[in-house]
Amino acid sequence: DGTEEVEVKTDPTQDAVTQNKRVYVGNLSWSVAWRDLKEHMASAGEVLRADVLTGYDGRSKGCGIVEYATVEEATGAVETLNNTDLMGRQIFVREDREVSRSAPKGGGGGDRGGNMGGGG
Repeated sequence: DGTEEVEVKTDPTQDAVTQNKRVYVGNLSWSVAWRDLKEHMASAGEVLRADVLTGYDGRSKGCGIVEYATVEEATGAVETLNNTDLMGRQIFVREDREVSRSAPKGGGGGDRGGNMGGGG
């Protein structure tokens, strides 16, 4: 069976749950700071984290990631804050699909090991 030998160091469902609590916000004005984003997105629920993505030169990429306390709040943000105005620009809000790219620190990997498989 082999199930007893599986020792999971990082819960694989954690990434999925965290990802479901995150939304991607696009078309941000370059003058929007994380505080502006957090304040705007807080109307949908408790914002745990708001990040404006920046390039290597430190300038805004015009998009950001917002993490809510619950999946329901994140879903509500997509439904209620998509196509709203933030500092003179119409933003779009969608679920964050690329959790490895948007993870603010560390992360990544996860594809190593396991199921190298073979056939019979």
